[in-house]
Amino acid sequence: MASILLASTPVRGHVTPLLSIAQSLVAAGDRVRFLTGARYRDDVRETGADFLPLPPDADYDDRDIDAAFPGRRGLRGPAGVRFDMIEIFLQPVPAQLAAVRAALAAEPTDAILAESMFSAGAMLTGIPRAERPLLVNLGIVPLAVKHPDVAPFGLGIPPRPGPLGRIRNRVLTVGAERGVFGPVQRRANEIARAEIGRDLPRFFLDWPIGADLLVQFTVPGFEYPRPGLADTVRFVGPVARSRPSSTPVPEWWDDLSGDRPVVHVTQGTVANSDWPLIEPTVRALADDDVTVVVSTGGRPLETLPADLPANVRAASFLPYDRLLPLTDLFVTNGGYGGVHYALEHGVPVLVAGRTEDKAEVSARVGWTGVGIDLRTSTPSPARIATAARTILADDRYRRKAAAIGEEIRRSPGPDAVHDLVTDALGATARDCA
Repeated sequence: MASILLASTPVRGHVTPLLSIAQSLVAAGDRVRFLTGARYRDDVRETGADFLPLPPDADYDDRDIDAAFPGRRGLRGPAGVRFDMIEIFLQPVPAQLAAVRAALAAEPTDAILAESMFSAGAMLTGIPRAERPLLVNLGIVPLAVKHPDVAPFGLGIPPRPGPLGRIRNRVLTVGAERGVFGPVQRRANEIARAEIGRDLPRFFLDWPIGADLLVQFTVPGFEYPRPGLADTVRFVGPVARSRPSSTPVPEWWDDLSGDRPVVHVTQGTVANSDWPLIEPTVRALADDDVTVVVSTGGRPLETLPADLPANVRAASFLPYDRLLPLTDLFVTNGGYGGVHYALEHGVPVLVAGRTEDKAEVSARVGWTGVGIDLRTSTPSPARIATAARTILADDRYRRKAAAIGEEIRRSPGPDAVHDLVTDALGATARDCA
């Protein structure tokens, strides 16, 4: 049995995957404490883990990020990216580290498991292994490991093969690190000097590769190839798998049993304060011979656009284990979990997302051939219509999605974490013997 400290930013899309991991670790007999925001207390306790609250300086309500961080409102492009990185993810680091240190002082801890945006993890990579527990990065966003064959993380640019591609990547990396992310790196190093007495050992966004173990929650088929990738990186498949759901089916469910293709559109449970994807999708396909199924991610149906077309069916939540086997096309803003749900069932994807990690998820959809990346967060109905009709008419997208779906179904998912951590702890003990 290992004593494990899980750590997550107080963001629903980051906490939810770690809840599955916590539940799996507890079931394997590990002692698990979970450090995150106060509003997730009950969710954590339901997994069997002990809840540890983040200090107020590191906690916020992600249901309205603009209200939690007023200076964010209206920022776009590089200015918006820099603000998010510094204010949302870096400024809480001293408070995060204080909470981690308090947890380590309270009882012996074998391993710290931190998701990629829990930025205290970056600081921990600058502390010698002998002076801290095993550090594990939980890769619940696309793999952010620098490599000559890939563009820098965050730009949403797919690989380009050959020497010209490597030159492009070097130029983009220098521009990103010194330009867009230059102020972010300077602030990260200021915090590092104050907290651990030295600059970070690498670029701030590259910290996951500095962990002792990087557990990436996807399959190799949905990630860019990186020859020579460190053996500390392990692909285990997505966290969330389709399981029997208790969500009831809506009264219109039998409408999906006909011959018409089913197009499912959602913006997830966080980025749904308005409908920049759902509204143009239902308008785009209003006259097509398809059934468009809308999930609002928990928002009231009354918030949807008025006068929905006759071929639209909507619900706040839907049982994905029953819906996705009936679905011919998944339209999404690029949530990592939702895209993997669709691919598990071999459903091709139409994606329109450029915020947070969504640009990277979207780029991988286009690069793997499992769907089309519209490369925008605000697509027009005309663009959606053209792309949706292309995917539905061309079986190559479904075949590509089915191949990755088979790879997902063979992968172990979160149940692999216990054994990987146990093996890493055993290797450390042997090295020290």
